[in-house]
Amino acid sequence: METVPFSLPPTSDDEALAASEDFYHMMKERRTVRDFSSTPIPDDVLENAILAAGTAPNGANLQPWHFAIVRSAGIKSRIREAAEAEEREFYEGRAPETWLKDLDHLGTNAEKAFLETAPALIVVFQKNRMTRPDGREDKTYYPKESVGIATGMLITALHLAGLSTLTHTPSPMGFLNEILERPPTEKPFVLLVVGHPTSDCRVPKISKLPLSEISSSH
Repeated sequence: METVPFSLPPTSDDEALAASEDFYHMMKERRTVRDFSSTPIPDDVLENAILAAGTAPNGANLQPWHFAIVRSAGIKSRIREAAEAEEREFYEGRAPETWLKDLDHLGTNAEKAFLETAPALIVVFQKNRMTRPDGREDKTYYPKESVGIATGMLITALHLAGLSTLTHTPSPMGFLNEILERPPTEKPFVLLVVGHPTSDCRVPKISKLPLSEISSSH
């Protein structure tokens, strides 16, 4: 396999600490938003965020993902209609009482107006099989882990571009294959709502676990 040289610019311990602190404080400001304005997003911003996501580490470099950008009002309307149908079944029957209780403080329900209001949706698909350059169809390796990492990088890239997001996962999500004409070898991973928050947007007051509860040293 052909290789190329690799190196990173030298960084002092002080510079590394400052960079890590800056990034942490920036990401602390990220919040899931449900009240989006309809202000358009430049195409290049979304495309650069997806290019960044496409640099994610993945099994055997097969890059088992597809990012479908949805801006069409008609398609967003169809997605909302199908998603709300699944959500109504979830809230009215499928969801255990404990799950509904855990969601209660977030104020969520089956209505998903943001699917139409936000200027863009990005549907992330996980490729479980793919066609290789020589025409062979074969399985991918660690697709769920790979797509999960790429999605995290996508959300981060959008946040750094000054955009808000909402990760929406109606279950099941097979309707997205039909609406967006994606093959059955691709599984919808997440429906990402993207845009600017409204001027009067409010989010629940929550806290994150401290380092001592999410990390250990050995």
